[in-house]
Amino acid sequence: MALIELHDVSKVYDLGEVQVTALKNANTMIQRGEYIALVGASGSGKTTLMNTLGCLDRPTSGRYLLDGEEISSMSLKQRAGIRNRQIGFVFQNFNLLSRTSAIENVELPLLYASGISARHRRNRAVEMLEKVGLGDRIHHHPSQLSGGQQQRVAIARALVNNPSILLGDEPTGNLDSKTSEEVIDLFHKLNEDGITVILVTHDQDVAQYAHRTIVLRDGEIIQDTTDFQKALQALHSVSTTAYQE
Repeated sequence: MALIELHDVSKVYDLGEVQVTALKNANTMIQRGEYIALVGASGSGKTTLMNTLGCLDRPTSGRYLLDGEEISSMSLKQRAGIRNRQIGFVFQNFNLLSRTSAIENVELPLLYASGISARHRRNRAVEMLEKVGLGDRIHHHPSQLSGGQQQRVAIARALVNNPSILLGDEPTGNLDSKTSEEVIDLFHKLNEDGITVILVTHDQDVAQYAHRTIVLRDGEIIQDTTDFQKALQALHSVSTTAYQE
């Protein structure tokens, strides 16, 4: 059974007098342990697709099965429960709490899980920070860390609930090229450990690390391939500036 199944999934936003279709009849299957890049020009629907996959938003129509469970009909609370159990998120702007230490930032998701002691939270957070190479920075605040280190803290926080899926929304967007390579190398290692990695990116250098590329245009999946050159051709057929936001 596939980890993720999308069957004719669409998302329409009602803006009053205007309705905007952000995702049109998306069909795809994602197996456990895959490493996937979602690419396309600005407004192509890649972030809407990520929000759907991450249970942040519910499709307007179609079916979304995650680990065999139908997500499309779930309530907000039910989707939140799925997110807490299955999905970790990493964002472009890190989204760390500035007045708390690295270890406290990483512990945060565990505060919403029942039956976890303070000692277990602390031990788990330390374990994740060590996993991302920040075992010697656990008491540092975000202002005392470089951009790359802050993103590593964010990745540790995303991993603390032991998710099966790691979703990244432009995770290297605020990093220099060298630091970006280090962060992408970390994603690759996590994928080798068995975590399914799905990244939204407009950066060709980031996308080419994925094993599979899904290309979107105007809310539609126009290419779904393990051949990155085919993905590039699909992008360039849309626009010569497909990677420019």
